[in-house]
Amino acid sequence: MKKLKTLFAVAMLLAGATAVLPGSAAQALDNDVARTPPMGWNSWNTFGCNINETLIQQMADAMVSSGMRELGYQYVVVDDCWMNPNRDASGNLQGDPARFPSGMKALGDHLHNRGLKFGIYQAPLDRTCAQYFGSYPGATGAQGHEAQDARQFAAWGVDFLKYDWCSPSGSINDQVTTFARMRDALAATGRPIVYSINPNSIHAKTGPQRDWGDVANMWRTTEDITNAWDTGQTNGYPMGVKNIVDVTVPLAGYARPGGFNDPDMMEVGRGGMTDTEMRSHFALWAIMASPLIAGNDLRSMSTATQAILKNPRLIAINQDTLGLQATQISYDGTRRVLAKRLANGDVAVALLNVGGSTTTISTTAAAIGKSGNSFTVQDAWTGATTTSTGSISAGVPAHGTAVYRVSGGTSTPPATTTLVSAASGRCLDVPNGNTANGTQPVIWDCNSGANQRWTTTGQTLQAVGKCLDAPIGATAGAKVQLWDCNGGANQQWTLNTDGTVRGAASGLCLDVDRNLTANGTLVLLWTCTAAANQRWSRV
Repeated sequence: MKKLKTLFAVAMLLAGATAVLPGSAAQALDNDVARTPPMGWNSWNTFGCNINETLIQQMADAMVSSGMRELGYQYVVVDDCWMNPNRDASGNLQGDPARFPSGMKALGDHLHNRGLKFGIYQAPLDRTCAQYFGSYPGATGAQGHEAQDARQFAAWGVDFLKYDWCSPSGSINDQVTTFARMRDALAATGRPIVYSINPNSIHAKTGPQRDWGDVANMWRTTEDITNAWDTGQTNGYPMGVKNIVDVTVPLAGYARPGGFNDPDMMEVGRGGMTDTEMRSHFALWAIMASPLIAGNDLRSMSTATQAILKNPRLIAINQDTLGLQATQISYDGTRRVLAKRLANGDVAVALLNVGGSTTTISTTAAAIGKSGNSFTVQDAWTGATTTSTGSISAGVPAHGTAVYRVSGGTSTPPATTTLVSAASGRCLDVPNGNTANGTQPVIWDCNSGANQRWTTTGQTLQAVGKCLDAPIGATAGAKVQLWDCNGGANQQWTLNTDGTVRGAASGLCLDVDRNLTANGTLVLLWTCTAAANQRWSRV
């Protein structure tokens, strides 16, 4: 069945449709791991290829002695350059004998004996990333050795595989097939192994183009992170924290237990950002249900670094069993509000200031899906609690993020639906999941993709992290579009009993252009007539 689904995904891509399988939005890789975002440490950000057995053991010991293990950090991931540049006579991978003289199974045993789990790196083509760039010898990628390497990892006691494409070659179709090959090889070993893929490294950026939950437990959404707040990259190498957030926020619909968007390993504690920026970095990863994989030197953490990485309230938000990524409530280019529903009915709210000076950021309990008139608001940084009748507000410094846990009242989870045109039977669709402001929706064959799932929060309709928007002053014939949510009347809609969807500001209805029925027909704004091309059923 999985192979049939993969073939269907390829056919969808070739046909030009968004690469999301029917029903895949509600499914994730069923290997019974990563039910919440994985937590741990990876060697690459700080040490690159300069790794050895003693270093990894010391990091594991520091994870235990610092108290990180007790807070949920468990995976110790040995990144690139661990391997002997040559496979043995039978084609098996080997640890580098100078770097790992006791062997990789012994390293795994060391980690397991400390209550930790063993992670390792490999690449799906002929070379690893370091080998591709000529900084490490050999060509020991898994190409043609997938089943053999998976068995070897299982024999060593590996619990986590980071699998890095690291090549400009291959289409997304090729990646789906290749990554799925290792997925199936890992499953065949019978050992539960978290499968972490990076389809973006020096490659066309696939994060915003595909939900990888049918292939992996976690998947990189952007190019590699760097130790900076903002590199100005929309989605290219290298990426600052703010840039990665811009790409990853709209992908919230992909996250669920067993499958998470991965905005890359954390740079907290590495000195490239201010304390405020590093606090934002961790808070945003936490509320976005991102894997919390530290990348600093755990042996020499400052008090400030430990306070960030070990914040129990933010970790609890990240590890919530619903496995939801925060969705965007509003964003005006400076002030961004994100909200994440939690299993006990609470809602976590992040107020992010991407501007250059302190500003007040506000939202309401109603906007984040709570009703009532009395709420308890806990500051996730300090633990302090206050009461509110519905207002949630804070003065937030430049590049800062305030996070609150809101309890009380009644939770009103947003309803998610598809909107099916009565005229054609096709669904309201964001073309290719495009998250750029100004993207105009179309009708397309219904496929249950995230780009066809519309969430109603109050009077807004959201898909792929953006709000359905009528341009200011829109008249009949104007395009309807996707735009950053800002709470404006031009982003408020009424879903009427006759099936029409009317804009609060414009008074115009969603209309399929000229009553056409073909895939790709634009949806625009027109005087409400309740004709078939203006009627939408919710499924």
